[in-house]
Amino acid sequence: MAHSRLWRCAATAMLMMLAWNTVADGAESKIAPLDVTQIAPGVFVHFGRIALMNRENVGAIANVGFIVGTESVAVIDTGGSVREGRELRAAIRAHTNKPVRYVIDTHMHPDHVFGNAAFVGIGAEFVGHANLPRAMATHGPHYLESFRESMGSALMDEVRIVPPTITVSGTLDLDLGDRRLVLQAWPTAHSDNDLTVLDVASATLFAGDLLFVGHVPVIDGSILGWLKDLDGLGAVAAQRVVPGHGPLVTDWPHGMSDERRYLNCLVDELRAAIRGGVPMAQAVKSACAAESDRWALFPEYNIRNATAAFAELEWE
Repeated sequence: MAHSRLWRCAATAMLMMLAWNTVADGAESKIAPLDVTQIAPGVFVHFGRIALMNRENVGAIANVGFIVGTESVAVIDTGGSVREGRELRAAIRAHTNKPVRYVIDTHMHPDHVFGNAAFVGIGAEFVGHANLPRAMATHGPHYLESFRESMGSALMDEVRIVPPTITVSGTLDLDLGDRRLVLQAWPTAHSDNDLTVLDVASATLFAGDLLFVGHVPVIDGSILGWLKDLDGLGAVAAQRVVPGHGPLVTDWPHGMSDERRYLNCLVDELRAAIRGGVPMAQAVKSACAAESDRWALFPEYNIRNATAAFAELEWE
């Protein structure tokens, strides 16, 4: 009798899961797939706009993607809204019926993780840097509130902060079925929770926001740590690199030279200002002005970057 009840419970749970999947797949089929490009066999990327997050672009400003193995799929970042996350799911279904096993967050920033809720309830593990849970708990509530004005309630009401179920300190290998991904957690750089993903089969590196191309780099961690991490990042044997923002890089590691030049410029100019006794408020206004025409969103981020770098460098 007990075995019969257990069997009925298991059968009921299975039927409920099948029903949920049917509903989810049906709803998903009505969503236009996110535009993705296959940059290597089984490796797909949506290249986000270089812009600030807002309701018009539904937060789709970061590069997001997915990798397909013989058994399962891994998603790398989910985008800046649940709507974008659903469109990414639809894009996955347009290319494969294999299950999404992993959702990998390269770091905490909203344009990369606000789409996470679109992947809840499908059996996927969420993966992130060991510091990611703390970063989400600390900054998540602020991000949910601060982006409500620019994104609008219609988009923000369904956003949830989804913490990782698997965390990485050092490196971690994931197997998608004849396809190995190497995840690496980095010391504080762009943020204190940067994670990269290397697809060994295609030698494709998802660098997250450790690499910006075209879009001015944004400092939310340590400028000195970032420059140090670039040495290690450049040593990764990659044939192509997906930056967090900007076009695909195929001349690796030369493709990081613009970012390195900009960060070094900030360090050199601000160190000189500090030695000369120039106040922060004055120094940050003119820092790296020669770089202004080389980067999108320079006016929006450069003073912020210079302020963060000055505060770090004056304590050397």
